[in-house]
Amino acid sequence: MKNELELIKILADLRNLPAETEVVEFKEAKANYDFNKLGKYFSAIANEANLKGKPYGWLVFGVENKHHGIVGSQFRPNRKDLDSLKSEIANKATHRITFIDIYEVLLKEGRVIMFQIPAAPKGIPIAWEGHYYGRDNEELNPLNIEEIDRIRSQALAVDWSAVIIPDATIDDLDPVAIQVARLNYTSKFTSSAKEVDKWDDVTFLNKSKLLIKGKITRTAIILLGRRIRALH
Repeated sequence: MKNELELIKILADLRNLPAETEVVEFKEAKANYDFNKLGKYFSAIANEANLKGKPYGWLVFGVENKHHGIVGSQFRPNRKDLDSLKSEIANKATHRITFIDIYEVLLKEGRVIMFQIPAAPKGIPIAWEGHYYGRDNEELNPLNIEEIDRIRSQALAVDWSAVIIPDATIDDLDPVAIQVARLNYTSKFTSSAKEVDKWDDVTFLNKSKLLIKGKITRTAIILLGRRIRALH
């Protein structure tokens, strides 16, 4: 959540850009704006932010495109109606992803609405009503096949061994194997031996990176599992 001064500074920085970018879009939207087109921009900016390595992008209403002057927007003047956009977008976007936040900036020149759009998650391009969108410079277009593949290929970079097995518990691990792991750990970190003796199994396995916040990883099952499990 950003405060008013932060938003004014961000808006000034965006307006000072020489032109729109793949992750920044200005719209006058003086009275209204087509909901379906808004959704397409949501998809496009989310995908482009991912491809550009940005954490998020911006769709800004109440600013004209050519000189980035503030013209003011009366799009959904009721705050409740504006906030409802989060669920409306989620209903038609991949995995119900929606805005990080929607900000109103009330300036003497007029009301500006700033939609903060998250980057598509690694490996998951964001669709709007089943179609992927992107941008070529300032133009809204379908996301091309190469870009879709580039986003999807990010999933392959995920550390397979660190993936959590949702239905696994500490009971799936062999106590004898855990004890051997403790001995190996203390022989490597001799100065910590007394401290390790005070740790319960979950604490020890968290500290040794075999669990992630108490959750069983594939590595833990492979090294310490009681029996062979299907790893999915």
